[in-house]
Amino acid sequence: MTDGTINNSEASPRCPYLDSINRTALDFDFSPHCSITLESSPHIYACLVCGKFFRGRGKQTPAYTHSVDAGHFVYLHLERGAYWCLPDNYEIRNEEQKHSLRDISLAAHPVFTEEQVQELDGGKELARDLFGRRYLPGFVGLNNLNKTDYLNAVVQALAHVRPIRNFFLLADDSNSSSTSQDTINIDNTTNKRKLNQLLPYHEYSPLAKAFGSLLKNMWSPHRFKFNVDPHMLVQAVSVASNKRFHVGKQAEAGEFTAWILHQLHLGVGGQQQQPGNKKKKKKKSGSSATSTPGTRSIIHETFMGKVEVTTITRRRKRRGHEAALRLIRERESQSADAASNLQQSLHEDDRAGSDDEETMNLKQQQREAVQTLADEIIYVEDETVTNTDFMQLTLDIPEKPLFKDQDGGLVIPQEPLVNVLRKFDGVSFCDVLAMQQQSKVTDSTSEGVAVSRKRRYRLKKLPNYLILHLNRFKHNNFTVEKNPTIVMFPVKNFDLSEYVFRDHKEKVPTVDEVKCMSTKELKRLLTKHGHEDLANNSIEKEELLKHCLDFITTTLPDLVLDKYDLVANITHDVPADVGREGTQRNPLEEGSYRCHVSHKATGQWYEMEDLNVTETMPQLIGVSESLLLIFERKSAAAGK
Repeated sequence: MTDGTINNSEASPRCPYLDSINRTALDFDFSPHCSITLESSPHIYACLVCGKFFRGRGKQTPAYTHSVDAGHFVYLHLERGAYWCLPDNYEIRNEEQKHSLRDISLAAHPVFTEEQVQELDGGKELARDLFGRRYLPGFVGLNNLNKTDYLNAVVQALAHVRPIRNFFLLADDSNSSSTSQDTINIDNTTNKRKLNQLLPYHEYSPLAKAFGSLLKNMWSPHRFKFNVDPHMLVQAVSVASNKRFHVGKQAEAGEFTAWILHQLHLGVGGQQQQPGNKKKKKKKSGSSATSTPGTRSIIHETFMGKVEVTTITRRRKRRGHEAALRLIRERESQSADAASNLQQSLHEDDRAGSDDEETMNLKQQQREAVQTLADEIIYVEDETVTNTDFMQLTLDIPEKPLFKDQDGGLVIPQEPLVNVLRKFDGVSFCDVLAMQQQSKVTDSTSEGVAVSRKRRYRLKKLPNYLILHLNRFKHNNFTVEKNPTIVMFPVKNFDLSEYVFRDHKEKVPTVDEVKCMSTKELKRLLTKHGHEDLANNSIEKEELLKHCLDFITTTLPDLVLDKYDLVANITHDVPADVGREGTQRNPLEEGSYRCHVSHKATGQWYEMEDLNVTETMPQLIGVSESLLLIFERKSAAAGK
């Protein structure tokens, strides 16, 4: 045998070196690069004795040379998951021996079935690593690779968004490499839907693969260690962002969240959305323009909402000759003769001798008045209405007070979230800074430049998972300032109904209307809202009617209303001396991020700060310096 392969008809040899495997030295969280040549290729092998990675298995390759020099004989192909014995160069296919290596296979390549994924939220059992330490899958710490705590916090939050988690846990070569139209069950609306994969798994971007691999390691109960190293994701982020998000450089979590969601959307096959054209009319007439949607992915299905933006722009322009004449006519409308003879007097013959001196002076004054009004700069307002999509809503926090306390620090105010959300109440206009162009008004037809803008936001559609970004950092040419205002928010039953302006709102049927429904209508009602099991298992109409009445009076009002529960909260903390008088330290660079997530089975909240995972109380979450909030619609949770 020249290639070291064995025919299926031959008996598989037993490898005598399996007892040399050292599981405590194995760590598959690192990027598959050869430790000798630093190359990355599809044929990277992990030495199961020392844990190092080497390329190839043929003669004069780093793996072959290491097996001869170090006497380490058992290797794992990191991509295919096959076990090889070097330098003898044969694959270990003995079923009994492969079964003894199953724990290594699960640690290197965690695999999830649909049944296992659906049971993740209800799991209460603790897993155990090689050293006997217990951990709860999905609630594990992430290693900080020098100021990558913002990435750890965002990943921890996204890992507990159910549709995103389920999609990436079930995405694998075994599920999607055969066809690009395989389907994966996800929780999208009040009922279960199937979302076609836009690309097979092997065509995902490196960033999407690294993100999916990290989520699998975080939720795997077969870890050799209770924490996870996000090395592969950090490297993929650095390459995809052209070192915009890099090791050793702190970043703003809200900005990184928007970036990585967009990259994941493109990485799984989503297309870039093309913005639509805007039409402008004068105020009170209005216009409408809608952006052209691209191919929607699981990211857009989960986080994308729709908002109507009304922009009022004030512009400078010359009044113009015709407008000046109309204004003079309006002012002199009380004198019918003067108004009717104004145009004629301006064009009559003014040569010497045709009129007396007093009449000539009057005509000259009228011409000067018209010209003065025509040259006057006035302000006009244009109104533009645009329907656009959003992935997260950015909220402006009220400014911190100017007065200081007795210790020299600023008094930290508290503001409820409903006050911060006034930006999206559909009534208030907020000022927007506009780029002023250096153009000059030369004639009466020029419209000049934009001097100010006001915008009003109306939410037309809310997503199943709403991201609220509290804009705490303000950048200028000299420094970065952080707003420490505490934004208080509810953890459960956060009602956003008053902020949504839908064209058609769903009506909740009354009890009398339900009693008058036929059997088909009752089943259709339950199926529509994700209770198909009750509709199919109910035999008698009385039993079906009872289920419908219970559903209408208890569950449906919360499903129809836009009520949300908190899923994850990302906070930013700075040392106590940062921001004090006389200090010039950057709060963004000096601070650190934490993430709060909830365990749905027990209702317990956990605080995650890099490798530290501790229990916390929900009362403390609502008064923290939150930077990013992720809410889950109650109907999405009910449709699991």
